[in-house]
Amino acid sequence: LWSKYQREICSSHGFSENQLILWKYPSMTKIQEFKGHTARVLHMDQSPDGGSVVSAAADETLRFWDVFGSPPNERKGNNLSMGNFCGSPMIR
Repeated sequence: LWSKYQREICSSHGFSENQLILWKYPSMTKIQEFKGHTARVLHMDQSPDGGSVVSAAADETLRFWDVFGSPPNERKGNNLSMGNFCGSPMIR
């Protein structure tokens, strides 16, 4: 998966460590490993805000990872409202 905001890539792996790895692009320098699955990772997907990754593995688990961090506009302390999310007004 490509980061939506940084020049980074997250890859998934199987045997022997069943981990996700975050890489800096284009140097392909390893930034961090995310370990927790006990069997090979079968699928990954990214959250709509681009910060989190969910992985599904052959160990029949889903794991949620904070791989890419908060989007840049949230890091600066801006308060974003989701008042009209998907065309529906927010219910309070």
